[in-house]
Amino acid sequence: MWDPAAYLRFADHRSRPFADLLARVAAADPAVVVDLGCGPGTLTVHLADRWPEAVVTGIDSSTEMITAARALGSPVRFDVGDVADWEPGPDVDAVICNAVLQWVPEHPTLLDRWAARLRPGAVLAFQVPGNFDAPSHQAIRSVAADARWRDRLPDIRGGDAVLDPAGYAARLLRAGCTVDAWETTYLHLLPAGDADPAAHPVLAWVEGTAARPVRAALDDAGWAAFYRRLGEELTARYPARDGLVAFPFRRVFVVATKPAG
Repeated sequence: MWDPAAYLRFADHRSRPFADLLARVAAADPAVVVDLGCGPGTLTVHLADRWPEAVVTGIDSSTEMITAARALGSPVRFDVGDVADWEPGPDVDAVICNAVLQWVPEHPTLLDRWAARLRPGAVLAFQVPGNFDAPSHQAIRSVAADARWRDRLPDIRGGDAVLDPAGYAARLLRAGCTVDAWETTYLHLLPAGDADPAAHPVLAWVEGTAARPVRAALDDAGWAAFYRRLGEELTARYPARDGLVAFPFRRVFVVATKPAG
């Protein structure tokens, strides 16, 4: 289950990659725009601001997220749906996927299929976290390997969860697209809070994303114990200095365009 409140706890930091991705999308006047994995919709509504004449639809598999998105009262249509089942229709001009494809194990094959079916001139733009080998994820895997939890938890994915920019570019070039691909490491400086490991800011960050499968697999008591142990690991790996915790976060970006005509 996704928790919109937990996800939005670092909304300002999470919105920057979306803005950086969108800045490289050159579509001037798309008629139909789809945001796949739209979450609580707070970023999707900016697509309607940028392209006010477009029909914008946000799709997410979480009922909780779509409920929160619909409550925004924007002109965007929000629907519950599985990204893995979605196909671009002949009228779709722009597809945006912000921090969602890492949850789809076979997403490179999915990208191949989408690219083959996009209409001429259409744009596919996505970004994925590239930090699966970062200390934050190493800590989650380390704690999950403890005998108290390992038999109850799903596999916590490592660096093979996503491709690097060259890997994505190669696939989409083969599909006949022009490609703009890059990576950026953001340094998020998070307020340290108090000394309690359960209050560590990186713990709060991963609670809303990377640790979500762990939360879904454990009961309340198991999650509480796991959460505190993970907080201790993260406190050791991300020490506070001058009241801030430095949290580097690598992301991979791709904008692929089908040639027109």
